[in-house]
Amino acid sequence: MTRDMTKGSPMKLILGFAIPLFFGFLFQQFYNLVDTVIVGRFLGADELAGVGATGSVNFLVIGFCMGVCSGFSIPVSHKFGAGDYEGVRRYIANCAWLGIGFAVVLTVSTTLLCREILVMMRTPEDILENAYSYIIIIFWGIPATFLYNTLSGIIRALGDSRTPVIFLVLSSFVNIGLDLFFIIRLGLGVEGAAYATVLAQVFAGIGCLLFMLWKFEILRIRKGEWMPDLHRMLVLCGMGLPMGLQYSITAIGSVVLQSATNVLGSTAVASVTVGSKISCFLACPFDALGSTMATYGGQNVGAGKPERLDQGLKSCILIGAVYSVLALLIVLIGGEGLARLFVERDETEIIGNVRQFLLFNTAAYFLLALVNIVRFLIQGMGFPIFAILAGVLEMIARSAAGIILVPLLGFTGVCMGSPAAWILADAFLIPAYFIVRKRVRERMTKESPEGLV
Repeated sequence: MTRDMTKGSPMKLILGFAIPLFFGFLFQQFYNLVDTVIVGRFLGADELAGVGATGSVNFLVIGFCMGVCSGFSIPVSHKFGAGDYEGVRRYIANCAWLGIGFAVVLTVSTTLLCREILVMMRTPEDILENAYSYIIIIFWGIPATFLYNTLSGIIRALGDSRTPVIFLVLSSFVNIGLDLFFIIRLGLGVEGAAYATVLAQVFAGIGCLLFMLWKFEILRIRKGEWMPDLHRMLVLCGMGLPMGLQYSITAIGSVVLQSATNVLGSTAVASVTVGSKISCFLACPFDALGSTMATYGGQNVGAGKPERLDQGLKSCILIGAVYSVLALLIVLIGGEGLARLFVERDETEIIGNVRQFLLFNTAAYFLLALVNIVRFLIQGMGFPIFAILAGVLEMIARSAAGIILVPLLGFTGVCMGSPAAWILADAFLIPAYFIVRKRVRERMTKESPEGLV
């Protein structure tokens, strides 16, 4: 059930690992899209805008959780690459203790501050209550987010990218079914969409847990291995916190941009909601390539094979370039049709805005491919601080778009936010990779692979 990514053709390994991940991300975005379609079609534009107005703050918090969990898996991949299975189990045990602590603190703090954050973001009054009703339930589900993302990250760190996808696909169907039941049958409104999302995440997390206990013999933790270990916790936090902060710092720029969008009114908010959902759906291959490179980089650094890093990077960039062209063609041909899936035909302003938003984003998708591939590879190599710095640059670019471009250009300024962020991040990440690669080579001449973590 595990996959060793330290031997064999990098292109074949990357494709074999990324394709299951791609379908997982695809289904994840699919049920997010279905959420949006059901809310837009059965509840209305105001409810759609209310859910959409929470997107940036949702990413701020949930993105932090996902980043932390992703960082926790890096020491696991290093130990697995080095063949130290006891070290793998001890790191997993400490992941569990840290995950419980993070989940409790974040759940309490976000639910207490939720309304104040939405007000500070200048959420339009006509959609404020819908936004609050939706996001407060999502925040109560933070423990479920930690459960699934920690376990799926550990499973991927061992080279198994298929199993998390299977449970994610199943949870997607659970989410869709619960959406229809809660919203249409029970009439719960936007709260129904939030309940469906949280319960589907619980299902996926429990599924991963039961599978790990059943299938992975090397993960069956012995009694003495459950003891909290301060050193390992510090290593995990040293990887997890920077990656979580990278997501959150990036999201701060999105919050500033969302606040500027809110001033344009609920039509603009609804347009960004639909455009962002479609864009995230189209960007699934980049998410899959990024997660693949984190595991690929981690295992090869752990095994002491830095020469394979460049090979994997070149293969991954080629895949990203080919798909970037394909995504742009999809939007050029069918952008308006995609927008009409979410709103009625007479919502011509929203449909036009969505097409413009998608064109700006997909035209810059190769830049996004580089951001994901290079950043996650650097993280997998054990240098998460560079991800924070890249996140800071993304934050600056999106904030500048919200503060300067949106007042000057209106909705066009909103469309320019993400491409500007990707340009600035790439300008930092590409030279950063060569610096990190040099440091890894120098370290390996002095230490054993185990010394890397």
